Amino acid sequence: MLTANFSVLCGMKNLPIGIQSLIELRAFNGIYVDKTQLVHQLVTTGKYYFFARPRRFGKSLLVSTLKELFKGNRAVFAGLWIENQWDWSQTNPVIHISFDALGAHEIGLAKALKRALTGQAKLFGIRLFKRDLAGQFQELIQKLHAKHGRVVLLIDEYDKPIIDYLETDSLETAKTNRGVLREFYSILKSADEQLQLVFITGISKFAKVSLFSHLNNLNDISLNERFSALAGYTQDEIETNFGEYLDSVQTKFSISRNELVDKMKFWYNGFSWDGTTRVYNPFGTLSFFDNREFRNYWFSTGSPNFLIKQMKKHGQFAIENTPANSVMFDKFDIEDIELVSLLFQTGYLTIKERGPRHGSYVLDYPNQEVRESMYQFLLDDLAHNSYRTDTGRTMLDMNEAFLNRDLNRVRQILQSILADLPSETYQKQTEGLYHGLIHVVFSYLGMFIQSEIHSSQGRADAVVETATDVFLFEFKFNQSAAVAQLRANGYADKYRASGKVLTAIGVNFNSSERSIDDWVTEPF
Repeated sequence: MLTANFSVLCGMKNLPIGIQSLIELRAFNGIYVDKTQLVHQLVTTGKYYFFARPRRFGKSLLVSTLKELFKGNRAVFAGLWIENQWDWSQTNPVIHISFDALGAHEIGLAKALKRALTGQAKLFGIRLFKRDLAGQFQELIQKLHAKHGRVVLLIDEYDKPIIDYLETDSLETAKTNRGVLREFYSILKSADEQLQLVFITGISKFAKVSLFSHLNNLNDISLNERFSALAGYTQDEIETNFGEYLDSVQTKFSISRNELVDKMKFWYNGFSWDGTTRVYNPFGTLSFFDNREFRNYWFSTGSPNFLIKQMKKHGQFAIENTPANSVMFDKFDIEDIELVSLLFQTGYLTIKERGPRHGSYVLDYPNQEVRESMYQFLLDDLAHNSYRTDTGRTMLDMNEAFLNRDLNRVRQILQSILADLPSETYQKQTEGLYHGLIHVVFSYLGMFIQSEIHSSQGRADAVVETATDVFLFEFKFNQSAAVAQLRANGYADKYRASGKVLTAIGVNFNSSERSIDDWVTEPF
């Protein structure tokens, strides 16, 4: 049941929050950002496609658009670019399978797929006699082709039966489902003459090679710059389609249009799959226009707990400006989870820029929403603050302490955070979680004050710069606090010309006492 949103109450064209069907969206008088020119380019220049995007990015609506196009449903395309560019007299039978709607959790993947195939067959008045999964799939395609012509196959969220079971205690189910999917897709290559289009979407490329090993002509357009805006809203699309909503938010905050656009870019724009085209997540954008508040929307619809477990497992928390390459994205598999690839495919990292070499990239958080939310989740998890709700307030307090040169208060706040480190940090006497937490604390602090933390040789462990001061940190673990390295390596030299007060701070965390037991401050 659709509920009234801000658009309905104000008499504007509706915000289609959560609507994944093109027919429903158009009937709802919802805003449709016209992607049909790209859709036309897609279906007229190729046949087999794989397209990966994070959750809530409009993949299902895209699949629905393809479905109605090949069914010849011209009415729902009225006024769109493709309306006068398509031969509506030519139609194709469409097999549409959404793994999100299969109900595989209840009856198992193989049974759920057979049920879906039977349901698709009934829609066309076809009976299936084969008993095995691959046989039924092949029979459906063959009979549809014989009765109605070349078949369009649309598979949405193909990887859901795998990504839902990546936790250690359910990994065997993921492997079992991978085998079922391999059998399911194995018949597609032999059905080439009976197929008009194959379009498969998912969040990730889990086991892509092994799953589609028989379908080696599948064209992965996930990083193709021609289709970089196929899902998500570009800045031009925001300003062209949501003018009334921009006016409304602008009025509420009493700011100029340029100020509003810049703030929206900072908070929600930045997702990119080619390093050039940047898009907004549709769900987050629509939710922002509905609520007219700058806050977390897309991030809150999913849990990053599994990702954080993987980050802890790999001891990798500094994921800003991470180098990557196309090979890293393609080698992903259940038994070899590539952390950076996983973060990218799930939308927590995006392509910031292309590297100097072919196929090389630099990845980073896409925007303020994702960056701040991830820092908060990481900080709460690393410090064992499962029920903490004031993490942002803690960072604001630390910000204020630095601005006031209240280093005793800074020490107290750091102490309170570090004291909550999980017991394994003390039992194993390891520095990984300690340094990870320090990185997150100062990276998060950078949301409020100019702050950065480095782990590469030749730089201070952390630097906090205010309008009047520069504080340089050297962190130790079960040693003695010292600032000798800061002085010996001249880490403060780059700041001397600023005229600001320079302060060196040495910190040691004692794991047996679970506290900061040594704190040294010296002027440079």
